[in-house]
Amino acid sequence: MAREFQRGHKARISDLTAGTDLYVGVQISGPGLSFDISCFGLDADERLSDDRYFVFYNQPKSPEESIQLLGAQAGDTESFRVTLDRIPQQVRKLSFTATIDGAGQMSQVGPGYIRIVAGGEEVARYPFNGSEFSTERAVMLGDFYFKDVWRFAAVGQGFDGGLDALLRNFGGQVADDEPEAAPQTQAATPGFAPPAQAAAPPAFGVPGGGAPAPAPAPQPAAQGFAPPPAPAPAAPPVHSAPTIVAPMHTPPGGAPVPPRPRLPPPRPDAPPPPGYGQPPAPPQAAPPPGYGQPPAPAGAPAPPPGYGQPPVAPQAPAPPPGYGHQPPPGQVPHQQAPYGAPQGMPQGMPQGAPQAAGVLGALQTYKETPTGQRWTQQNKKLVRADLGIGGQPVLARQGSMVLYQGKVDFSYKGAGFTGRLVGNATGQEMQLMRCTGQGQVFFAENSTMLHPIELQGDAVCVSAENVLAFDEGLQYEVRRIEGHGIPGGALFTMQFQGTGTIVVKTHGTPVVLPVTPTTFADCNAVVAWSAAAQVVVSSQVRMRRNSYPGDTGESVNLQFRGAPGNFIVVQPYEI
Repeated sequence: MAREFQRGHKARISDLTAGTDLYVGVQISGPGLSFDISCFGLDADERLSDDRYFVFYNQPKSPEESIQLLGAQAGDTESFRVTLDRIPQQVRKLSFTATIDGAGQMSQVGPGYIRIVAGGEEVARYPFNGSEFSTERAVMLGDFYFKDVWRFAAVGQGFDGGLDALLRNFGGQVADDEPEAAPQTQAATPGFAPPAQAAAPPAFGVPGGGAPAPAPAPQPAAQGFAPPPAPAPAAPPVHSAPTIVAPMHTPPGGAPVPPRPRLPPPRPDAPPPPGYGQPPAPPQAAPPPGYGQPPAPAGAPAPPPGYGQPPVAPQAPAPPPGYGHQPPPGQVPHQQAPYGAPQGMPQGMPQGAPQAAGVLGALQTYKETPTGQRWTQQNKKLVRADLGIGGQPVLARQGSMVLYQGKVDFSYKGAGFTGRLVGNATGQEMQLMRCTGQGQVFFAENSTMLHPIELQGDAVCVSAENVLAFDEGLQYEVRRIEGHGIPGGALFTMQFQGTGTIVVKTHGTPVVLPVTPTTFADCNAVVAWSAAAQVVVSSQVRMRRNSYPGDTGESVNLQFRGAPGNFIVVQPYEI
């Protein structure tokens, strides 16, 4: 029986099926709406660093065919074949998305789903409907992401804008419209059509009961981002959106030909460039016409280019503005043009990069990062929690909220009389607030660095001083660290266990080290460690030695022991 997911739920693929050859089907529809369903292969930074792993109607498969677009079949609007064991190492996430082609919004869609089929049997399904969205024109349906093993997450996150905006969010670019090609004498299948299927879907495909759609005539698949062949004059256009091309950082061997750069228009009084067979213009500056030279006699042959004329060479470097010369368009007089910048380009603007005007363009770097996850790290010192995903409240340190959107309620979270006694006695008291509602809350504190840690049934030990926020579903308690020869006889920490996320704060960039028999850490600098590790207090208190000048100040350390796989986190700061 298929496991039904809710928005925000996650699971290991190995818990759903033992197979790695999977069928992913998407069903989405709405009155008068047309959809583009795509798969983005993202790297560890969740960026589309290789355009060949953007699988959509104009590029139906990845280079090694680990991701293939199969087309509509068995009641699915679109379907994919995903072979997990063939996905390259640089691809760490597959994001399946649906965007509206044309007018409309996601609140108009009817009941739909994204499902996973393995061995002809449906193993997972995430249903959704238009009531979950509003004016968005795109939605991120589900993710396959690699975190020690491949996992599946039901996202269901709406996104403003269409396919071009979604592509820019993942680090891609959208090209200008290409000129229409000359009409052909006979109709041709558009290049964005799904690849032909000569036989029934493979064994990994959909379960029995649904007949596959009739396959079109076989044709070669479109390579890269090559434009599709022009349709017949009578065929109506299917997609009116601009052609989507490669993102930034395209590796060698798979990059399409870049578009020609737009050069500034020539000045009306500029002479034509030298023709074929004529010598090129000299690079040095020439005197202005007629300056110190007699006029040419009638009937004399024309002087070579550059003689008595300003040099006109589109690819030659422009001389510095001098007597009788005009600076290039867009350049301030008597100001040196930047090295390598073409004439007429404003300084400070990268070549080929669209630049928004005004304040919005200047702040584009700091825009919010939408990922569709419950916890999203906006930058190193700011984290966002989406209360609408997961359906459980968030507990956070009092006063750590810096911004929230939507309907969010904040209430005091008391520890009770016993909890206050334990917190005061152990130094592990946490002053918490409870965040509930439907919205997004941004957390930060004193510009410390934040690190969301996702627990999947395991446990981690963190000092209460280093906890900023966590899911209310996590279990937490004070844990005692035994020791001898130190004041009080013991140290204390907090242990968190369960399924959820805890946000840990550090002063500076921490270091994560594996636990070995010779691993020692200062008790005032250690932030967290795996709960399975054994901790022993190593005291170096020597009354006679500490009574003299020159004391090291390193009197109490923690020694960590444990099996391979245990770790400790240490910050470059002592509390």
